[in-house]
Amino acid sequence: MNVPEQDPVAPAKEPSQSTQPEAAAEAAALESATVVDVEAELQAALARANENYELYLRAVAEAENTRRRAQEDIAKAHKYGIESFAEALVPVVDSLEKALEARNSSAAAMREGVELTLRQLRAAFDKGRLAEINPIGQKFDPHSHQAIAMVPAEAAGGVPANHVVAVLQKGWRIADRVLRPALVTVASA
Repeated sequence: MNVPEQDPVAPAKEPSQSTQPEAAAEAAALESATVVDVEAELQAALARANENYELYLRAVAEAENTRRRAQEDIAKAHKYGIESFAEALVPVVDSLEKALEARNSSAAAMREGVELTLRQLRAAFDKGRLAEINPIGQKFDPHSHQAIAMVPAEAAGGVPANHVVAVLQKGWRIADRVLRPALVTVASA
């Protein structure tokens, strides 16, 4: 018969041995306590409970205020998120209005003004992470391109099959998302 071995250094303790002196001390304290002492302890416990309840209410209110502020910040971000892009477009509108006000300008001056305005517009697009998709000669990508027509590869002037031959309308992308696919003609096999 196997008897479980016990550690010779640390004798086994019974759970009741460690709590007996504490229980005896509590019992002695209760017997010697008067009604006034118990009422004083009760009042102190109630005061601590009220204080903790106040702390709880403040924590709940703070959490609610934080949630409300976060919702307001999100609403403002949605409402004013385009602000920097709009700031970049305002000079373009100014340039176009100035071009319309010019009555006696030569064709060369008008062209120069339009080119300047186009550069301003492209700079605004770059700032807003709006990029054009101009896939001439690239492999057809259905995620970025929309095929309008197909031409035989022989008639495409050396463009390989399944590649873009002509761009009918440039596409646009915001960051990594396609805003509008490019309308293209594709070489067929």
